[in-house]
Amino acid sequence: MKKLFSVAVLMGTSLALAQHPSDADVTALIEKGRQKALAYRESLPDFLATEVVRRYTGIAHHMNTVPVDTLTIQLRYFQHTEEHKLVLFNGEPTERRFDSLEGFVGTGEFGTTLSAIFDPASQTTFEWRKWKTLRSRPGAVLAYVVDVAHSAYRLESQIRDRAEAVLVSYQGVVELDVETGEVLRLEYEADHIPKELHIESVATSVDYALADIGGRVYLLPSHAESEVRGLEEWAKSVIKFQDYRKFTADSVVDFGPVK
Repeated sequence: MKKLFSVAVLMGTSLALAQHPSDADVTALIEKGRQKALAYRESLPDFLATEVVRRYTGIAHHMNTVPVDTLTIQLRYFQHTEEHKLVLFNGEPTERRFDSLEGFVGTGEFGTTLSAIFDPASQTTFEWRKWKTLRSRPGAVLAYVVDVAHSAYRLESQIRDRAEAVLVSYQGVVELDVETGEVLRLEYEADHIPKELHIESVATSVDYALADIGGRVYLLPSHAESEVRGLEEWAKSVIKFQDYRKFTADSVVDFGPVK
């Protein structure tokens, strides 16, 4: 099947799309994805980026197509840690702190969830779905499940003035570049949510694209969507990542007092 992969890269996706891989080939593809995913965070440089977040809210089972607000956030990724500064609120400069925002914001994915999915300690169950052309390249779609006993996915809910937090199982799909093993799209959704949280569903999707930082190209989030549905209301955030650039000691970025 390795021959199939190399031929598919050279001749397009028609051959790959027409055949079902063997279990051994699926295992090999998962291992290729695992190597990339576990090395992903360490491969990222320090950088700056801009996040434009459009937030939507509404009552349960009623989609609101007009955002209630738009946030422009300056993201600093330094030593594999994210820091956020709110710079514009609905297009206007603001002094509000990012951590003071109420409501659902959502996040990007710079390796934490990706690493957890492929970490052998998670004992993730993968299942072959299909071949798929990903940005004119041969790709593969794999479904996965992480059970609650091995999950690090924590859900929090404010109920009657007290916070409730529990670990839950989760499932989703990853779309991999067949040649490189890199994940180009990630989806994950909480599973078997306890009723006492009053949450029906929580789902996130992240698309990755190549971005130039300091003359080198990295695979980074380009678009993300997160949605949470409760018994009475729902909230959604749509994030666009842009203006990736190198962060150095000379970069002037004020993120307020360090906690």
